[in-house]
Amino acid sequence: MSFQTTLSLSLDSPTRALCMVGMEITLDISGCAPEKCKSFTIRGSPRILIHISNTVITGKDNAVVWQPMNQPTEALLRMVSPSSNVDEDKVLVSYYCPDEDFPTATAVLFLTGIEVSLEADIYRDGQLDMPSDKQAKKRWMWGPNGWGAILLVNCNPSATGQPDEQSIIQEGPREIENLSQMTLTVEGPTNILQNYQLILHTSEAEAKKTRVYWSQNGASAYELVVGPNKPVHILPTFENRGKEIFYIEATEFPSSSFSGLISFSVSLIEKAHDKWIPEIPLYKDTVMFRVAPYIFMPSTQMPLEVYMCRELQLQGFVDTVTKLSEKSNVQVAFVYEDPNRQGKWLQDEMAFCYTQAPHKTVSLILDTPRVSKLEDFPMKYSLSPGVGYLIQQTEDHRVASLDSIGNMLVSPPVKAQGKDYPLGRVLIGGSFYPSSEGRDMSKGLREFVDAQQVQAPVELFSDWLMTGHIDQFMCFVPTSDKSDDKKGFRLLLASPNACFELFEQKQKEGYGDVTLFEDIGAEQLLSNGREGRTISQILSDKSLREQNTYVEKCISLNRTLLKKELGLVDQDIILIPQLFYLEPLTNVPFNQQTTKLFARPYFPDMLQIIVLGKNLGIPKPFGPQIKGICCLEERVCELLEPLGLKCTFIDDFDCYLANMGDVCASVIINRVPFAFKWWKMIP
Repeated sequence: MSFQTTLSLSLDSPTRALCMVGMEITLDISGCAPEKCKSFTIRGSPRILIHISNTVITGKDNAVVWQPMNQPTEALLRMVSPSSNVDEDKVLVSYYCPDEDFPTATAVLFLTGIEVSLEADIYRDGQLDMPSDKQAKKRWMWGPNGWGAILLVNCNPSATGQPDEQSIIQEGPREIENLSQMTLTVEGPTNILQNYQLILHTSEAEAKKTRVYWSQNGASAYELVVGPNKPVHILPTFENRGKEIFYIEATEFPSSSFSGLISFSVSLIEKAHDKWIPEIPLYKDTVMFRVAPYIFMPSTQMPLEVYMCRELQLQGFVDTVTKLSEKSNVQVAFVYEDPNRQGKWLQDEMAFCYTQAPHKTVSLILDTPRVSKLEDFPMKYSLSPGVGYLIQQTEDHRVASLDSIGNMLVSPPVKAQGKDYPLGRVLIGGSFYPSSEGRDMSKGLREFVDAQQVQAPVELFSDWLMTGHIDQFMCFVPTSDKSDDKKGFRLLLASPNACFELFEQKQKEGYGDVTLFEDIGAEQLLSNGREGRTISQILSDKSLREQNTYVEKCISLNRTLLKKELGLVDQDIILIPQLFYLEPLTNVPFNQQTTKLFARPYFPDMLQIIVLGKNLGIPKPFGPQIKGICCLEERVCELLEPLGLKCTFIDDFDCYLANMGDVCASVIINRVPFAFKWWKMIP
């Protein structure tokens, strides 16, 4: 027996065929009709649907259609359920001559219905029901009305990579039962199924990106049946009809060389009874999955956990952040970090993201390690249970400053230029134009971000900064004023002009002799390359003015881009007073230094904010104190507190100036994922 798409009838003997449930067979009705016959009737068993001349026959015993024979005629047959026995279902076609009440001849078609199908959660509702359109599961469609099953990447910190041949048996359920599921349904007469073989398979390239586990007969051990170096698995003969469940995980996220699409097929092969006769493939059912992307979370999402480096010696900072976290009802976790990795700057190296399927959401760390040759990464063992860990190396296994996570932010959800970005947009810093001294994010890391498809990247100009990190001149904070004309957040931008305007105002009020860094000791200032200058001295420094005019132009360029690409208006942006100064590149080896000057914050960068909902941890600027209050802190509070935000200023002077960074960067925050499901958007 074999599957056929077109069947011919015979008046001499019954025709027999197998029919896959849900698949259509074309039946040639006129081919065997007696010469003088001009009409026919057709009827079928209850399991058979017959489509003919815009008429549907449902298989009831009295369902008879009388059709003329004046042209070639075909019917479409489809079985709605499998047969219990061989030749259990049939179709009768009776031929009639003119003016006769009884048929001249009758052709009989015996059908044996069997079902072999792969099913997955293609409608993303947690169900593995068979779709009405069996072709739909072979395609993957984005959007609110789309479909397609989803796989999660295994980011378990204890995962050691792709299993080898010695680890194909996984003892115990582990987390396998939380993986995406795929069911294989086999139904039909047992004595028919024994003549066929089932093969589960994917392509060799796709097998390297996935692992498929199977527990036979409910056993506690799970066998790796498809995966790296195992694209094909021959299933045992199914003597007992029913369903088998397979558990699937992905091994890597989409990238420039991997679209994220993986398809699995089951093929039904007719066994050859003669060793010289090849096997015959009779039927193949396919289901396609898409690997879930990793998704960055903006600082406007509510915090879940705050992570700090345990080796950080600034206990005052630790205490302040701990109290700030308690105000926000956020748990604090301490990180064990290898000092060689400069773990003090966690925020520059790693960020919390998440990945999501309909049945599960997984928080994970995306790490761009500064030291790539270490065999182990202690950060993995500091994570809360259930948090994943992903290392993203560059092509040359080196991480330059612009490859750091600090050079990647994500905006809140926005609408811009007629398009919705419900998961925000990733913002990346670069040089904007080719130059021998220009710095950009590595091609591999940029392409990795692009390949996720759900947070369309925007490149900003950041190469003017010493670190090159965009988080040194911008930050997003949440607000509670979301409405038609308010977006529920504000973009904070550093502004030298706003700082000079503030100082000029204070000078006019008679405070020109008030000193910056007044509370900092002379030795501290000297060791950090600073001096206690007055407001008037700062305002009269022409070189500092010119340097900050340059910085203001750089930030203004980015402001124009952000307004366009994020759909912002001036009311969505708050200018934070901040000064910078230029100096040669110092955080690179001597042979990589250039004559170009780069910007560093003149006082601790108030844009390096720890955002914990409405509570903000802001680097203390040590600005001029007027009547016992720092005028820079006072201005920031005037700008932010009317929006319902609460400002706490954190002392990190030594850490900041001595290390060209902000101690606030030693904090990373795990946040609540977006409520919006990524598969409902259209990239």
